[in-house]
Amino acid sequence: MLKAALNEDMVECGCDEAGRGCLAGAVFAAAVILPNGFKNSTLNDSKKLTARQRYQLREVIEREAVAWAVASVDAQNIDKMNILRASFHAMNLAVKSLTAKPQFLLIDGNRFYNETSIPFACIVKGDGKYMSIAAASILAKTYRDDYMAELDTQCPGYGWAKNKGYPTADHYQAINRLGVSPHHRKSFKLVKDPELDLTI
Repeated sequence: MLKAALNEDMVECGCDEAGRGCLAGAVFAAAVILPNGFKNSTLNDSKKLTARQRYQLREVIEREAVAWAVASVDAQNIDKMNILRASFHAMNLAVKSLTAKPQFLLIDGNRFYNETSIPFACIVKGDGKYMSIAAASILAKTYRDDYMAELDTQCPGYGWAKNKGYPTADHYQAINRLGVSPHHRKSFKLVKDPELDLTI
């Protein structure tokens, strides 16, 4: 059973990211403020839901949330600032894009670099503990999936509509066959065969 809030008397915002472990594409993050008394029996960590459930819940979240926002940092900037800092930056961008200002941030994970003046708490596996973080995980995941499907049409051959840019066997095989695309994260290890160097 997910908890409604950490601080019952404050306007809380849940934050989560999607795509941190991918070889290609942007990292996405979402920030969600849910109304007091919000209830949904299906809402959970996005990884525990089917794609259909995630998209159904996205409609509910966008309709019923007090405020929500999604932001991203592209592969080029991930390479410049590193993936951890890029995912934190995407979360901050999402928070700054909210139409309502939260009083407290609930961050999924054990670390955060805060670019705002809003106090926060890091919650390990928070997307399975708090509703607002679960909601943010669903928005980040679905918007990133849509983005990777679109990227697949622009740069076909890597299977991004299916693998979403994650380091699957077919993705590594496509890189070996096609080379590195402009959307790949050059700071990541993009080949499994140590004799091949496609990152130059």
